[in-house]
Amino acid sequence: MNRRNALKLGMSALAGLYLSPLLAHGQFLDTQAPVLEGPFEPTWDSLQKYKVPDWFRDAKFGIWAHWGPQCEPEAGDWYGRGMYEEGSRQYQYHLEKYGHPSKFGFKDVINVWKADNWNAQELVDLYKKAGAKYFMAMANHHDNLDLYDSTFQPQWNSTKIGPKKDIIKEWERAARKADLPFAVSVHAAHAWNWFDTAQGTDKNGPLAGVPYDGRLTKYDGKGTWWEGLDPQDLYAQNHPLSEKPSKDSSVNSQWDWGDGASIPSTAYCEKFYNRTIDLIDKYNPDMVYFDDTALPLWPISDAGLRIAAHLYNKSLKKNSTVQAVITGKILTEQQRKAIVWDIEKGQSNKIEPLPWQTDTCIGNWHYDRSVYDKKKYKSAKTVIHTLVDVVSKNGNLMLNIPVRGDGSIDELERAIVEEIGVWMKINGSSIYGTRPWKIFGEGPQQETAESLKAQGFNEGKGKPYTDQDIRFVQKGGQLFATVMEWPENAVFIKSLGKKAGLIDKKIKGVKLLATGEKLQFIQRANGLEVQFPNRKPELSYANVLEIKI
Repeated sequence: MNRRNALKLGMSALAGLYLSPLLAHGQFLDTQAPVLEGPFEPTWDSLQKYKVPDWFRDAKFGIWAHWGPQCEPEAGDWYGRGMYEEGSRQYQYHLEKYGHPSKFGFKDVINVWKADNWNAQELVDLYKKAGAKYFMAMANHHDNLDLYDSTFQPQWNSTKIGPKKDIIKEWERAARKADLPFAVSVHAAHAWNWFDTAQGTDKNGPLAGVPYDGRLTKYDGKGTWWEGLDPQDLYAQNHPLSEKPSKDSSVNSQWDWGDGASIPSTAYCEKFYNRTIDLIDKYNPDMVYFDDTALPLWPISDAGLRIAAHLYNKSLKKNSTVQAVITGKILTEQQRKAIVWDIEKGQSNKIEPLPWQTDTCIGNWHYDRSVYDKKKYKSAKTVIHTLVDVVSKNGNLMLNIPVRGDGSIDELERAIVEEIGVWMKINGSSIYGTRPWKIFGEGPQQETAESLKAQGFNEGKGKPYTDQDIRFVQKGGQLFATVMEWPENAVFIKSLGKKAGLIDKKIKGVKLLATGEKLQFIQRANGLEVQFPNRKPELSYANVLEIKI
């Protein structure tokens, strides 16, 4: 297929507004990593033949190591960008810890990142014990460092600098040994604009006007630790800034390459394509998460479409049916048929017709020492409430446990993970392999839930859950109703009364799943009244009732 035709197919009128700047660079380059031939072609129309595999639908709960060199300073999210924003918290932190970003830039942060306390197998085994049914590792972030033996990013990858380890290889080996599907997250498409702060200078102080290191080239490295390396292969800033330069992290407004964003060159797009195909072919992930609107570089390039077609055809060739999963954000109805919709730090307010995923974290995405010091992590209870709600709406939960720069997790995080495991061990049958019921639930919490914004970002905006909030799922003819808090005496479930019109059979029994105790109940016309035990179980939140009809 002609690549320019592939790019145009399926584009919206809005997408067309962004097309011309890329084409000004010329024809698409020939790639060293062609799309694997098969029934899936690099168009949205062709990718709509995709069907989400049962393993993903059944798994429901995954854990993510969103870990890379930006965790080394232990100062939170987007450090590689924020350290160049004069006056910001991370800029001040960087001055105190490392020095001025004209002298010690992000490339130097990578150099001091050693990951010397990292034990991939121990962490993956811990997450499996906590109930995770798939594991995801970050393959690269917006900081553009590949965390694997990258053929197409040969200098700036974790096997050559920093830890000098193949991070993805070790994560993959650990996941396979634990018999967990292995996923990778890919974020590097945005380095083109994300690193534009590295081109700046201080406006005040003794080094006002002195360029940060984002302007450095290979020829500036003589006599330094990075002699022979080209910083532009990392920072990708050897190009004009956007017409409307992003500042104070407002690059989010340019996430779809609009709002005056500088448009990546064809060479940049093709390099990203090659890097990602190399990742897929070397490490055979079962799932690829893209931190992008739709697919990487869409709508200015068809690189993401070609990656998706390649992965689906590769999986089909290996398995006879497509077992691979790809996720993307802010999807149209058409795109949700082609890849799995991912909602960042939020959840849908209804049962979605197609499987979806929410991704969130117990702290910040990158490890932040201040979250630990202030004990601001999400509780296990909050995580479980989110999981139960998401699963009732046909979704999965991908939970990030922030990893320190040295590769370990702290004792507060470990305690949260272990508590999640306690709940999952006794209640997991109400999560794994389930499907939505006729309605997702009832109760006052949903009435206060906020609508999604951009990538998501509506979690925790509604009222706290109470014993009036119920979530439903079904499996194998069984109905599970999860009461989100422990009631004082009895719980009254309106949706299970005859007047609600949702069940037309007599309820035969109700059991508290955590203990196996049979509970007294009365099925009335206006609801099901269930008498709870006087003694609470070990964990008295998200109390699952197994209902026999």
